Amino acid sequence: MRAIDYAFKEFGVKEISGKEDNPEVLKYFDSIGFNGAALKDETAWCSAFVNWSVLKSGVEPTRKLNARSWLEWGNETFTPKFGDIVVFWRENPNSWKGHVAYFVCERQGWTYVLGGNQGNQVKISAYPTSRALSYRTA
Repeated sequence: MRAIDYAFKEFGVKEISGKEDNPEVLKYFDSIGFNGAALKDETAWCSAFVNWSVLKSGVEPTRKLNARSWLEWGNETFTPKFGDIVVFWRENPNSWKGHVAYFVCERQGWTYVLGGNQGNQVKISAYPTSRALSYRTA
């Protein structure tokens, strides 16, 4: 299966507010060598989610928790296809902060992506296409 297929199977997984943690979120951290229980499900987990699903597909991921680590993964493409990885900037294009998710489609200046930690859950969300730093393919 492709990484995005594994990602879709997780659709609806969400953080648990308060002291409890969702073990489904913690497994994303654990799968790449981080202690999910120590990090908690409220730690930014978009990259952990993409790492987990890429690893499940049999491809080596970045194994890093920062979204921008995906800028060095795979090959850049300028014609993204369903299932490619998108890296967005947060705050400003030069910040270290970002978001990573799977490309679904682009419509009228919006890029729709399937990702983790989007509103604290796995879901499809729209981001301004102008915030995309790179589209990556394995």
